[in-house]
Amino acid sequence: MSAVPLPAPTHKTHAPRHLHWLLRLHRPALLTWAALVLATAAVLLWLYGPETDAAAAAWRQWNACGTESCAYDQPAILRYKTLYTYTTIAVTAVPFVVAAWSGAALVGREMESGTARLTWTQGLTPTRWLTGRLALPAALITAGTTLLVVLHRLAWTAAEGRIDTAEAWYDDTTLHANGPTTIAFALAGLAAGALAGLLWQRTLPALMLGMALTLVVRTIADQAMPHLWPTATRTTDLRNTDLIGDVLYVDEGLVTSTGRHMADPHCGSTAYPDCRALYEKLDAVGHFHIYHPASHYWPLQLTTTALTLALTALLTAGAYMTLRRITGGRAAAV
Repeated sequence: MSAVPLPAPTHKTHAPRHLHWLLRLHRPALLTWAALVLATAAVLLWLYGPETDAAAAAWRQWNACGTESCAYDQPAILRYKTLYTYTTIAVTAVPFVVAAWSGAALVGREMESGTARLTWTQGLTPTRWLTGRLALPAALITAGTTLLVVLHRLAWTAAEGRIDTAEAWYDDTTLHANGPTTIAFALAGLAAGALAGLLWQRTLPALMLGMALTLVVRTIADQAMPHLWPTATRTTDLRNTDLIGDVLYVDEGLVTSTGRHMADPHCGSTAYPDCRALYEKLDAVGHFHIYHPASHYWPLQLTTTALTLALTALLTAGAYMTLRRITGGRAAAV
C-alpha cells in the first residue's frame, strides 16, 4: 500500500515550531557566542583607540631617546603587544570553536541521543532538519565573525607607522584575522562539524573530527594562497643578501648565468672569499626573489576565500550525502 503524503500545510506549521525549538535548545550556545563576540569586540575597540595611542606615544618617547637612557611608558608597549596577540588568537580560533560546537552539540549530540530520528518522525524531513541546523547558525556565525574581522583590521591599521613592533601584513595570524578568509574558515568549521557529527554520531569523536577537518581546510588554504595569484620576481646581485622589504616570500635562491634558478646555500655576500668562490663554482650571478607585495593582499584574500568556500561546499555536500546514507536514501522523504 503506497504511503499517503501529508498535507502541504504540515510543513508550514512545523517549520516555525522547529525553529523555535532549535533556538531554545541551543540558547546557551547562542548566548555564549554573543558574549564571546561582544567581549572580543570590546577589547579590539579599546586596542584600536586608547591602547594604540598609549603605545604609539611610548614608542615616540623611546625613539626620541637615541642612545641615551630615558623614561618611557614601557607597560603601554607591553600591554599593547599582549592585547593584540590574544585578540588575534581569539579571532583566528573562531573556526575551530565553531567546528567543535557544530560537531558535538549541533549534530553529534542529537544523533547520539536519537533526538534527530525522533524529529524525523514528527513531520520534519531529514533534509529540512539538517538545513535548519546549518542555515541559522551560518547567518549568526557570518555576522559575528565579520564584526570581529572588521574591528581587528581597524586595530591593526591604527598601529601602522606608529607601533615599531606591529605585526606585518603577511604574518600568518594577522593575515587571516584581517580579512574574509577567517569568515570562510568559520563556515567551513560549521560544515565540517556537521559532517563529523553525521559520520560518528557521537559527541566527543565528532568534536575532534570536526576540528581536524577544519585544520585540514586551513592548511590547504595556507599552502595554496601564495599560488592563487601571480607573483612578482626580483633579481639582486650577489653582494646584496638582504630581504627586499615588506613582502610575503614565496621562494628565493640563486640565479645562474643561464637564468636557471637553484636553492640558496645561504653562504652570504661575495664580500667573503669563501662565498665568492662557491658562487663562481655554481655559476651564480645573483639572487632571485619570488614574492607578493602588500598590493597583492586583497587578491590573495579573495582568491583564498573563494577556495575555502568551495571546500566548504564540498563538506556541506558530504554532510547531505552522509545523511542520505543514514536514512537509507530517503533524506528528502516526508
